[in-house]
Amino acid sequence: MNVTIYHNPACGTSRNVLAMIRAAGIEPTVIEYLKTPPSRAELERLLARAGLTVRDILRKTGTPYDQLNLGYSKLGDDALFDAIDKHPVLINRPIVETEKGVRVCRPKDLVKDLL
Repeated sequence: MNVTIYHNPACGTSRNVLAMIRAAGIEPTVIEYLKTPPSRAELERLLARAGLTVRDILRKTGTPYDQLNLGYSKLGDDALFDAIDKHPVLINRPIVETEKGVRVCRPKDLVKDLL
């Protein structure tokens, strides 16, 4: 099974999800998205597979979310994608992709249905 995890090693939930994937006997492709952020096209593809919007994956805590006024409801997707492009820390994590789908695995147990 091919598994990709968009991972932040500083995040406990992300580390736990990665450990759960490995405990299932799978060595995933690990993308440290702060070092290698996904392109807008890649994010759009992941969101489409997950049935999510760009607003659904925005992380508020520990990010410039408030300073950038990203909670303003009239901001369109282009502005949100632009903010993510400049500040990849705005991506909520971990995002896991398998043949079964794509999910933001918060809480960590959400990964089980993808394995």
